[in-house]
Amino acid sequence: MIAGIVLVLVVSLYRLLPAFLGYTTEQPDWFINVSPMAALILCGAAMLPRRWAIAVPFVALLGTDLILNAHYGYPLFNGELVAKTVAFGVIATFGWLLRDHARARVLFPAVIGGSIFFYLVTNTAAWLYHPGYLKDFSGWTQAMTTGLPAYQPTWMFYRNTFLSDLMFTALFLLCVRPMQSAERPEKVAAAAW
Repeated sequence: MIAGIVLVLVVSLYRLLPAFLGYTTEQPDWFINVSPMAALILCGAAMLPRRWAIAVPFVALLGTDLILNAHYGYPLFNGELVAKTVAFGVIATFGWLLRDHARARVLFPAVIGGSIFFYLVTNTAAWLYHPGYLKDFSGWTQAMTTGLPAYQPTWMFYRNTFLSDLMFTALFLLCVRPMQSAERPEKVAAAAW
């Protein structure tokens, strides 16, 4: 559990780092939206001890969201925050259902699906509430691909999120799985893959 919680803390601090280094979403940089929150939520729900599985990742998510919104001058609670929280709630539920099958061959496809689901939900929410998008299919397509002119294309944000979700899942498995195996040596063979 300690390795998993330390990893959650590191991801949370990393998520805040670009804001405090002065990065903005308008600047092209690998740092932008490299935030494995979907993987954190899914892996936490699937692998952390039951009493911490949902609470720790959501405290990290909501805490960093509130700090980032305050830092950038966004309202603390807005439509985007609600859409993200609902998407992450669904991902956490899915992760919880995978608790008995939390192996690499199960978690990687689940994280890929969770990442795609998050992208679709949050970009659809942006399309619905942001006045810069036409409220028709072409506006929704714009929200899913190029985004608004003042920002990087949304697919670039997704690419960074997707890659960070995969990397975090691998790191989470490397850190947490050996600890769980050491606690329950009789399940080492069953837990490998």
